[in-house]
Amino acid sequence: MTNRIDYRTASPEGYQAFGRVSQYVKTCGLDPALIDLVWLRISQINGCAYCVDLHYRDALKAGVDPRKINSVITWREAPFFTDREQVALGWAESLTHLPATGAPDADYQPLTGLFTEKEIADLTFAVALMNAFNRLGVGFRQQPSLSTSVST
Repeated sequence: MTNRIDYRTASPEGYQAFGRVSQYVKTCGLDPALIDLVWLRISQINGCAYCVDLHYRDALKAGVDPRKINSVITWREAPFFTDREQVALGWAESLTHLPATGAPDADYQPLTGLFTEKEIADLTFAVALMNAFNRLGVGFRQQPSLSTSVST
């Protein structure tokens, strides 16, 4: 599979707009490791190889236990995840599968006991952003680097 266009250079203004939202999400106060796990799970669901690789590396750099990273795909069964992580991953999956789920109250309600209203909104921005980035990555066949270095 080869890349199509490089959307970053084809539309730098659009890419910069996404970048501003990304920067906000990274500095909004949510735990960066939580965001990395959520972004990794969304990217797995959407089949974005570039983003899966990127967020795997980001989670490693953030100090997330490799066993936890490896278990994101099975977070419901794995014992490594906090209550906040489980609820955030459930919300991310619900919104990523939106046509099938409709974001039911059963997925939203657990957020209200563990996150503030601002955190819920910011988490939802993070989920929406990654779903958008995945559509760019998959749509334009963006490929991960073959470098094995985690520091890229």
